[in-house]
Amino acid sequence: MKPFVLLHGFTGSPRSWRCVVSLLPKEAVVFLPALLGHDGPGSGSAGPGGFAAEVERLALLIRSAGIERAHLAGYSLGGRLALGLLLAHPALFSSATLIGAHPGLESPAERAERGRSDARWARLLQDDGIETFVDTWERQPLFASQQALPGDLFAEQRRERLTHDPRGLARALEQLGLSQMPAYRSRLGRIQVPVEVVTGALDVRFTDLAAGMRKQLGDARASVVPGAGHNVVLERPAMVADALRRGVEAE
Repeated sequence: MKPFVLLHGFTGSPRSWRCVVSLLPKEAVVFLPALLGHDGPGSGSAGPGGFAAEVERLALLIRSAGIERAHLAGYSLGGRLALGLLLAHPALFSSATLIGAHPGLESPAERAERGRSDARWARLLQDDGIETFVDTWERQPLFASQQALPGDLFAEQRRERLTHDPRGLARALEQLGLSQMPAYRSRLGRIQVPVEVVTGALDVRFTDLAAGMRKQLGDARASVVPGAGHNVVLERPAMVADALRRGVEAE
């Protein structure tokens, strides 16, 4: 079986994949790196950064783990970084699953507006701390569907978010935010491995984005998960595990 490389989303951690991983075959090799700014105390310290640098750091970690020809999956921020990895290091992967992923902003005006928005979130983290930030972050309409989740599942996600260093999350926003991501849309046709783009049916904006990405990717399918919002990994882990299994069979 091909190994899996799974990239979590913003405010998540490798543990975000726990329910999905529990549904994969027991013999599966799963590599779960923490993204920049999400690796505990000190994750907000200064140093080289930027979206391209994080893509290169992840590629080095994957190679150092002895992993090759893997199935790559990423959710949200992890999905955007997965696109960067597929374009910059195609030999590392044989298939991919992109969940709630954005191909990048092409309009300078949209990029500038998103940069201002990310800067506001970063200031909230730095000025008011992690708990106030998480309270505000969870109230976004993007995550409204999560109110229907079992309370213990929602509480576990909140505990996970509260463990982060606010300086680390601020750094992730500043260096990996959508305004900092290259515009990949015109390059999607260069990705030649099979790709499945997955979205929740309640996440209309990203479902529309996924439909456009599917048309531009070389070998792709789109799957829309009924009753789910943006975070399909959290809301429908069994369906994500099914997508990953399809991925390892796709080559």
